[in-house]
Amino acid sequence: MTGKAAENRTRPVVAVTRVVDYRDEDILDAVSRQFELLGGLGQFVRPGDRVLLKPNFIVPRRRAVAAQTDPAVILAVARLVKDFGAKPFVADSPAWGSIESCLRALELAEPLRKLGVPFGPLNRPKRLRIDGSLVSISKVALEADKIINLPKFKAHQQLGATFAVKNMFGCVCGKRKAYWHFARGKSHDAFCTMLIEIYKRLGPVVSIIDGVVAMEGQGPISGNARPLGFLVGGVDPVACEIVCCDLIDLDSDQLPIIKTAQKKGFGCSDLSRIHIVGDDYADSRCSDFCFARLTPLDFSLLRVCKSICKQLLFLIKSAFTR
Repeated sequence: MTGKAAENRTRPVVAVTRVVDYRDEDILDAVSRQFELLGGLGQFVRPGDRVLLKPNFIVPRRRAVAAQTDPAVILAVARLVKDFGAKPFVADSPAWGSIESCLRALELAEPLRKLGVPFGPLNRPKRLRIDGSLVSISKVALEADKIINLPKFKAHQQLGATFAVKNMFGCVCGKRKAYWHFARGKSHDAFCTMLIEIYKRLGPVVSIIDGVVAMEGQGPISGNARPLGFLVGGVDPVACEIVCCDLIDLDSDQLPIIKTAQKKGFGCSDLSRIHIVGDDYADSRCSDFCFARLTPLDFSLLRVCKSICKQLLFLIKSAFTR
């Protein structure tokens, strides 16, 4: 083995695939290439595995808003995993509304049913000690044989931008997520350490980030759709985040998640050490991506209470519109 080949084997691999729209056949091809570039689907799942597909279902908004992982990406991964002989299911714990209302907004429930892929909430909390605190993580996620992380590429008004790591925070059940903004939000380092430890505890086998149409501005909910035209995937979530930063000319040192990952020695945050495979994006970088006006990370107790009340209203409304 040559020195160059040996070096490539030790460098984290990040796959970048160019795809300009969400046409089913184009997305299926792009997702298939993601897995091929990363060594094949068999590197991540086995036939018979129950595989949680963990999208970003944050709020019931239609796909054009770009607040949620696009249904075409979810369906493409589900098809490939199912054809491989594994048993995919889709689940999340939305910050607002229910998974049913999020699926309705995306018009995704019926296609999943036709494909024979179950879906449901990340509920049934189990308290685990994570970074010194008891955090309620969904047993649905914990009991999956494998997890495939399917985040949305977004600007974020509290964390600058989010790509791979924070999506697994959705495995914290219900409004407990708002509580942790209150309990850990005084310090970016404390909050991001919790995010990283949750990610490590759940251990997704791979992340595929939906950056075909991203959200810029006041994400993660109230931003604007911005076409970027890429999927970014890999095993190392921090390496994926570094490549996402490079796609939009963002200094990764500005992001609290990456700064905390560097302190903890989690993942690879050195772009020069990342082995990028797939499509060249040197001439396709987005140099005018609009970032959020930053707001405080922590939630006041009043804000947490308001958030809980608002969620209850979402759920009541959802129950009457089924």
